[in-house]
Amino acid sequence: MIRIVTDSNAQVPDELRHRYGIEVVPLTVVVDGVEHAEGEDLDADAFYARFANGKPDVSTSQPSPGRFAAAYAALAAAGATQILSIHIGSTVSGTLNSARIAAQGSPVPVRLVDTGTASFGIACCVWEAAAAVAAGASIEDAAVIAESVGATVGNVFVVGALDLARAGGRLAAGVDAEADVDAIPVLSLVAGVIRVVGKSHDVDEAAEVMTAYARAWGDGLRCAVGIADAGAAPLWQALESRLAAAPEVKEVVRYRVGPSVGVHTGPGTAGAFFYPAR
Repeated sequence: MIRIVTDSNAQVPDELRHRYGIEVVPLTVVVDGVEHAEGEDLDADAFYARFANGKPDVSTSQPSPGRFAAAYAALAAAGATQILSIHIGSTVSGTLNSARIAAQGSPVPVRLVDTGTASFGIACCVWEAAAAVAAGASIEDAAVIAESVGATVGNVFVVGALDLARAGGRLAAGVDAEADVDAIPVLSLVAGVIRVVGKSHDVDEAAEVMTAYARAWGDGLRCAVGIADAGAAPLWQALESRLAAAPEVKEVVRYRVGPSVGVHTGPGTAGAFFYPAR
C-alpha cells in the first residue's frame, strides 16, 4: 500500500487530504517568538488576526527530521508498504533535507520528490500523484507525475506586504525600482525568487494582468485561486471569475493561503497556481 506525505506549505485543502489519505507534516511558524505547528495550533484565521494591531515578528522553519520519522513510522504501522513524500522545493526550504534524513531510518521505503515549487504548487503535484496512485500507478510512476507537474506549474499573485517578501530575501533584484508608488506589482515565484511580471493600478487591472499571465501557460489548465484573508476578497473574486471564463481553463478550485506562506506575503494577498491538466 502506497501512502503519500507532504508538508503543510502545500496548503492542501481538507477535502483533498481526506479523499486520498494524505499525511501532512507541519512547518513551524514563529509569531513574536512563539513557535506554532502550522495547521495544528495555528490556522490561517488565527495567523492573520495577529496583524490586526500592527505587523508581528514572523518567520518559519522546516519540520525536524524527527517529525518526518514519526509520520513515516505511523504510516508503516498502519499498513503502508511504500511512502511517496512530496515537498516544497529545496531552493526555497530545507524541508526536503529533513525528510531525506528521516527516510534513511524509515521502516518502509520512502521515495522523495523535490517539486521545485511552493504553496499550492506542491498541492498540485500531490493531487496528480495521489490520483495516479488511486488509479493503480506504481510509486515510481506517481513520483514522475509529481515531478512533471512541478516542472510545469506556474503561479501569479499580489501580496499585501512587500516588506515581508523583502525581509525573507526572496524579492529579485530591481523589484523596488520597478514598483512605482502608484502601481501594484503583480508577482511570480520563479526558481525560488519573487519576480515582477506586471503592474496594475486597481483590483480589476490586477485581475486582468494575472489572468493574462495564467492563460499564456497553455490550454486545458487546472487553476487554483487562493486568498489570505477577507481583505483580498475583491481581487480573489475578480480573478476567479475571469479564470473560470477563460477558454484555456478547464477547472478552477479554491484554497487558503496559510501561515507558512503568509509569513512571506502578509494579509491582503491573493493569487493563483495553474498547470496543464493530464
